[in-house]
Amino acid sequence: MTKIVAEITVEPYAPSSAAAWDDFVERSKNATFLHKRRYMEYHADRFNDASLILRRGAEIVALLPAHTTEAGIASHNGLTYGGFLVSERMTTPLMLEGFDAARRWLASRGVETFYYKTIPHIYHRLPAEEDRYALFRHDAVLVRRDLLSTIDMARRPVPQERRRRGAAKALQKGVSIQEDEGWEGFWQLLERHLASRYHTKPVHSLAEIRHLHGLFQRNIRLFTARDASGTLLGGVVIYETDEVAHLQYAAATSEGFACGCLDRLFLHLLDEVFASKRWFDFGNSTELDGRWLNDGLINQKEGFGGRAVAHDYYEIAI
Repeated sequence: MTKIVAEITVEPYAPSSAAAWDDFVERSKNATFLHKRRYMEYHADRFNDASLILRRGAEIVALLPAHTTEAGIASHNGLTYGGFLVSERMTTPLMLEGFDAARRWLASRGVETFYYKTIPHIYHRLPAEEDRYALFRHDAVLVRRDLLSTIDMARRPVPQERRRRGAAKALQKGVSIQEDEGWEGFWQLLERHLASRYHTKPVHSLAEIRHLHGLFQRNIRLFTARDASGTLLGGVVIYETDEVAHLQYAAATSEGFACGCLDRLFLHLLDEVFASKRWFDFGNSTELDGRWLNDGLINQKEGFGGRAVAHDYYEIAI
C-alpha cells in the first residue's frame, strides 16, 4: 500500500506560535539563541516581521526568520546570520520541497525579491547546507560575501610574535582581565571608539544590550581589561553559542592600545575562557557588500590565528 505523504504547507509566524518556534530552535542543527523570539523581537520596531513556519501536517520541518523590505522579504537584516532553520531530520529532497513551497507562497503574496542570508557552517551543530543546494537550484544570485576570521580551536595557529609581545607588555604593566558587568562604562568607551575610528556607532544601544544580556546572560558576555587601579582600558563583548565564541564588539582607550591590553585580553579568552570551544569567530572585516577588505582589521585578527570563512548573501527573483 502506497503511503500518502502530506505536502509541505507555509504559514506566517504568529505570536501564538512563539513557544513552538523556540522549541524548534532548541532542537535545530543550525539555529542559535539569536533566533529565539525574545532576541528577534528586541528590534521589532525596526523590522516588520515576515517570518515563516513550514510544516508537513502538524510537524514543523523548518523556520524562516524574515522581515519585509520594499521589494520583498529578507532573512534577516536584524540578525548576524539567517536563512532556513532546520532540525537534524532535514534532508536535501525535503529542503528542495520546502524551498519550492516557500517560493510559491511568496509569489502568491506578490513578493518580488527574496534576500537570503546564510548561516556560516561554523555555527552548525551538524552539516546543514541543504539550503545552499536549493539556492543553486533556484538560480539564486550571490550579491554579497563577507569574510569572517575564525579559529578552529582544536588546530590553533601560533599567534604572531607581535600579539604575544603586546600581551606580555600588558601583563608586565599589571593589566588584569575579568568578566564584567560594567556595561555602561564599556558602552561609553565603545561609542567613542567607533565614532572616532569608523564614524559609526554600535548596532545596539546601551539599553538594548543590557536588555539582551538580561535575557541571555550565559550567551552575551562582557570581558574587560583594567589597570592596577581598576581603570577601564578596553573590553570585548562575546556572543557565545554551542559551537562558537563570536566577537561582537571590541574597543580600547589610547592607553589600552599602547600597553597591549587587547592582545592580553584576546589571548586570555583563547587560552583560558574559550579553549574548549569548537570555533572562535573574530567577525567580518569587509565593507561595501564584501567588495572592500579592511587590511588593518583583518591583519590584527589573523595575527591571533584567524583564518577565512565566507558568509554569503543571495537574492532570488520570485
